[in-house]
Amino acid sequence: RRKFYQDVSITQGEGGVYEINLDRRKLKTPGGKLFTVPNEALAVAVATEWDLQKDTLKFYTMHLTTLCNTALDNPTQRNKEQLITAALKFLETDTICYRVEEPQRLVELQRNEWDPVLDWIEKRYNVEIGSSSSLLGPNIPQETKDTFRQHLASYNFWALTGLEFVIAQLKSVVLSFGLIDRHLTVEKAVLLSRLEEEYQIQHWGSVEWAHDYDMFELSARTAAGTLFVHLSSESSTIKRKLLQD
Repeated sequence: RRKFYQDVSITQGEGGVYEINLDRRKLKTPGGKLFTVPNEALAVAVATEWDLQKDTLKFYTMHLTTLCNTALDNPTQRNKEQLITAALKFLETDTICYRVEEPQRLVELQRNEWDPVLDWIEKRYNVEIGSSSSLLGPNIPQETKDTFRQHLASYNFWALTGLEFVIAQLKSVVLSFGLIDRHLTVEKAVLLSRLEEEYQIQHWGSVEWAHDYDMFELSARTAAGTLFVHLSSESSTIKRKLLQD
């Protein structure tokens, strides 16, 4: 779709929410709702996505806008509890809990790279997770699931929307928590989520451009989701002049 606007601005609407304006026209969601976000920081970030678009709108690059639309329209009609349950389902198939038995180099790579993150999260949340080379994966205690459920319940609906998105990208609750808690960088979390693929590529080679594109896309989606979680939890305001800088 061709770009149909020149100027992007934000205004504060009723109830303290923020709106995005494209040439003075209020942005709306795909479902027809007025596009509103809970704070100025997120509004500035979304407006920046629209401002950076060139002659053709590339919606697939506008991850923050897409996440806002999801939170506003809630197309699957889920409540907060259902979002938490969906996120926790990834714990049962968490990427870093499933280990290979061979080749030995990959066994050691998984142990050296994944075990420190597992150790960190077990200490950070006082839980037991473990790992397994069985197809069934580790038997995660109910107490661990209850602890994580309680932790996720402390997030608001918008932040949970972003967190579930990040978990789905990395296919890992453990790596996502490490990312949100600022224990891991986006680059490190993405690399750890693709450890086996990266090993295979080093061993067998790859189509270079395709590999780079996959890594870039995954990193972009993961970074946007992480930023969305933090901005959705943000209550402070940012001066509007940041939009012009």
